Amino acid sequence: MSRWEPNARGRLEQAALDLYVERGFEQTTVAEIAERAGLTERTFFRHFADKREVLFAGAGTLQEFLVSAVADAPESAAPIEAVAAGLEAAGALLQERREYSRQRQAVITANTGLQERELIKLASLATALAVALRKRGVTDPAASLTAEAGIAVFKIAFERWVNATGRPDLPQLIRESLDDLRAVTAGK
Repeated sequence: MSRWEPNARGRLEQAALDLYVERGFEQTTVAEIAERAGLTERTFFRHFADKREVLFAGAGTLQEFLVSAVADAPESAAPIEAVAAGLEAAGALLQERREYSRQRQAVITANTGLQERELIKLASLATALAVALRKRGVTDPAASLTAEAGIAVFKIAFERWVNATGRPDLPQLIRESLDDLRAVTAGK
């Protein structure tokens, strides 16, 4: 096995995703993922707690990125604008990984347990955004409402992005979804 090749974590992620797409999540074992990546099961478990974690390993980084962007938004920005800035920045980051995101989403959509995990991840992101808004001086329930609305905007835009043909721009879809939310809440 090629244990000493660089980027073991990335190779494991790609091998897992390829196998999940080919065989299905439930039918894929950690041993098969490790073998496809040219690594050992032990190496797999150094990087991931279980085979689900391969699909959700970037959640912490995404959360940190969103929270940082909200914190860095201009003080004059309305709460929804601060959240929008974070979502657009995250969208720009994800834009580079569209095909990976599409395949990952297809695997999640095909498995109820993974769908539940994805919802938990989104709820955690909303909680983190609400905390970031509170640090900006936004009180509740406005902080929680804004964070939840922001995650709803992101979820809708992300679904449009992974399901669209062509080369759609995720940050633009986020802006459009936010505009749709504004129109709905304004009664238009």
